[in-house]
Amino acid sequence: MLAIVRVLAALVLLDIGFAHARDDGRYANSPMKPWFESLHNKDGIQCCAVADGMALSDVDWDTQDGHYRVRLDGQWVVVPDDRVITQPNRIGRPIVWPQYLNGKPIVRCFMPGTMT
Repeated sequence: MLAIVRVLAALVLLDIGFAHARDDGRYANSPMKPWFESLHNKDGIQCCAVADGMALSDVDWDTQDGHYRVRLDGQWVVVPDDRVITQPNRIGRPIVWPQYLNGKPIVRCFMPGTMT
């Protein structure tokens, strides 16, 4: 019985990550595609694997108490430090890869902008 519960729990967790993913081929020929696909957060989770990145406007991200935060679905979400991409941002604009847990937005990955 315990094994069945573990399998069901694992399936539920996997479904959370795939619920909002889509790869419609729009960027298949983009020279930036390999770079985007190489991005991982500090936990080693690939940013683009199951979540679409969104470029943010300057008014939709900032810092508070030493942490980044982003506005997703009209609410501010604190970015966990292990979700921040620290390599240089090749496009300059801040990007967030959101996911949803129990209907609430969370951050899979976040790459700050150049702040220029």
